[in-house]
Amino acid sequence: MGSAPAGGYDVRVDPSSPETQATPAPRLVDVTPLQQAIARFAGEREWERFHSPKNLAMALTGEVGELVELFQWLTEEASRGVGRDPATARPVRDELADVLIYLVRLAAVLEVDLDEAVRSKLEANARRYPVERARGNAVKASRR
Repeated sequence: MGSAPAGGYDVRVDPSSPETQATPAPRLVDVTPLQQAIARFAGEREWERFHSPKNLAMALTGEVGELVELFQWLTEEASRGVGRDPATARPVRDELADVLIYLVRLAAVLEVDLDEAVRSKLEANARRYPVERARGNAVKASRR
């Protein structure tokens, strides 16, 4: 069987079969309904003029900072439980949602297909971090 290249097609080739075909690979990321909901939300408030790539990237950074703040000073072990701890579960979910909303909005404004971007990046990472060299090793490829 074939693999799913960045173009999104899983090419199945059996030279002995006349049924060789190209079928669409399932999308890894489909944010279309979310993009539409966010655009509608922004449109109802006439916020489009504020949603420049610069402003959205800055807002995204701010939200990531708020998410990181929830983990500040926690031990590794304590950080693993923030999603289950009643004191932090809701804030973590809210900040993750904010990060996703700004990320999806930024991608829409920049006309970036997140599915294609993720597929391409996963392929690049697979080349950069081959399993036999990267398994169990957290060292960045450029430092090896």
